[in-house]
Order: sequence, then structure tokens, then C-alpha cells
Amino acid sequence: MNIILKEVHSKSDLKKFVKFKYTLYKDCPQFVPPLIFDEMRTLSQEKNPAFEYCDSKLWLAYKEDKIVGRIAGIINNKYIKLWNKNAVRFGWVDFIDDAEAVDSLFNAVINWAKENNMDYIHGPLGFTDFDYEGMLIDGFNETGTLATIYNYPYYPKHLERMGFEKEADWVEYEITVPDKIPEKVEKLAEVIKKRLNIRLFDAKKGKDFLPFGREVFLMFNDAYKNLFGFVPLSDKQIDIYIKQYISYMLPDYSKLLLDSNNKVAGIVIGMPSLTKALQKSKGRLFPFGFIYLKRALSKKNKYVDLYLGAIRRDLQGKGADALMITELTRSCVQNKIISAESNIELETNTLVQAHWKHFNSRQHKRRRCFIKKI
Repeated sequence: MNIILKEVHSKSDLKKFVKFKYTLYKDCPQFVPPLIFDEMRTLSQEKNPAFEYCDSKLWLAYKEDKIVGRIAGIINNKYIKLWNKNAVRFGWVDFIDDAEAVDSLFNAVINWAKENNMDYIHGPLGFTDFDYEGMLIDGFNETGTLATIYNYPYYPKHLERMGFEKEADWVEYEITVPDKIPEKVEKLAEVIKKRLNIRLFDAKKGKDFLPFGREVFLMFNDAYKNLFGFVPLSDKQIDIYIKQYISYMLPDYSKLLLDSNNKVAGIVIGMPSLTKALQKSKGRLFPFGFIYLKRALSKKNKYVDLYLGAIRRDLQGKGADALMITELTRSCVQNKIISAESNIELETNTLVQAHWKHFNSRQHKRRRCFIKKI
């Protein structure tokens, strides 16, 4: 056997684990590198509060003293209790096109899972639904985004070879922004506002959203609770996400709805596309990465990525989501945005996908959560 597996223990090994993907994809024009410090933080037990209810192990595969693969195994105890399914997750999985390397990596996770009385292995999944999830199975020629995994076409072939099957699929859309909002859509938006007694929060800057941060994430916890594999965020996780993200939201592309009592009714969070900036930065903020990112956030950027969206459960299916999309479209039209990336949506989420039928859109990527009984 030519493959040697090494479990990650030290910070030095963790850096090698994180940086392997950048080496594997250095010549891939579709790959969008995540920020290295962000990956290190997510995988650090000292910095990620998900480790309060998750157990995890990381492995590197070596061949002739060269790293040829990596994988993370995650036992999310909150998920197991909530969904009553003894399943180990795999994530942060990357490898060269070598069956021996792939088998060694997955066997490491499976053996660990069996030691912990798990019945299934599934993924790619992270610690939470706000981590990367879903292996690309269609759309390999499309450029990735900050929020999604890019992988080579041979990845899913190896999983199918090992007996993995589909558990869930996500789809992604590219949506062309129209020149103007149709008059009938404008009138409908006004009708929805009056009927539901909701309004758009008039934010001038990202920090204006901060007072609503906790309420927003509690709404996500409730609105997403029946979605595939979702696990509610803990208070500590919510505090971290508020600190990391809320104040950086841009009012042009993030729309918050409030009811008559100034309670959160819904939200959609988008940002100017960071794809090209991240490709230039190669995952680093310094010495020039922060400059590329700052430029990408300007109004000169004509592409937008949509990251998160939710409507409060008592308002779902009543038009609040259409109002929110209309308000987002209004800003995109004003800023002469060319197109938006929806990022991942469960293929079963027909309510969201119904919105894109009213635009010139194309479903251009598909990714999968694979599962196997062990």
C-alpha cells in the first residue's frame, strides 16, 4: 500500500490540511479559493463553538511524502439527536484522481464512525448549514462562488464507485437582472405591504442591521428547522455570526422586512460577487487581498451573489418573499447589475425556485449530498 494516512493534530498539520486544496486547484479557472484564515478558524476547536456539540477528526493522505488528499469526519451530536439518525458527516474532502488515496481517506472516517456506533456516512457537510455542503455533480465548467464548493468531475465518480447514493440535491441559478421592474409587479408589492402590514427597513449602512442580528438568526433557526439536515445555531454561534457578518451587510443587496411591531418578518442577504477578488487574492488578505476585496464591494461590480434568505414562518406563502425579491431587484436595476447567482437551494424548495421563473434565468449547477450505510 502506497498511501500513508496522518491524523491532523498540530497547527502546522492543520495549515497543510487547509492549504492542500489551493495546491490541487491552482490551475483551475473555476475554483474560487476561500480565505485561509476563515478555514483555519472554522476547523479550530478553540475558535468554533460548534465543537461544543460536534466531535471531529481530520486526516491527510500522503503518497511518496506528498499530500494527495484530505478529509474531515464530523459527528454532530445535536443532528443525531434531532433527526434520530446515527450518521457521521464527511467534509473538507479533496483528493487526486487515485482510487487508493480516496479509499484510504473514506475508510478512515468509516472506521472512526463504526467505533462511535454510527450507521451511515454522508456528505459533503460541515458542522452547520452555514458551512460548505454539497459535492458538485453538474456544472463543472461554471465558475464557483465564495459560498460553494468546487470539485473536479472525478470526485462524484469515486463516490459512486464506493457505493454512495444520493441523499439530497441542491441546485443553483444564474438570474439575469431586468432593465426595469414591470408595473404590475410594483403594484403587487404595494398590495402585499398593506395586506401583511410589513415594510422595508431603511438601512443606510451595514451597522444599521446590528440591532436585529439576534432576531434574524433566531428566525433562520425557526424557518429552516424542517429543511434537510438542519441543526439550530447555538447562542454562541449566533453571537459569532453577528460579529463576523451582520455589520458588513450592504443595504443595496440585503433587504430586511419588519412588521408593524418592528419585529423581523424576513430577510435576504446578498453581496457583490467576490469571485474574481478571491481568485486574485489566492485566499490571502495580505499583502493585496484586502485591496481586491474592497474593490469588489464597490458599485462598479456588476455581479451579485445571494447567500441567505428566509421569511418568518407565519408569513410564508403570503407574498412577503415576492416583496423582498422585488426590493432586491429594484436595487440591482438601479445599480445596473447584470446578473445574480442564487447559490445553493434544495431541489425540493419549489417556492424559492418559482421566483426565478419570472426572470431570464438558467439552472446551471447541481450538487449532491451522498450517503452510504456502513
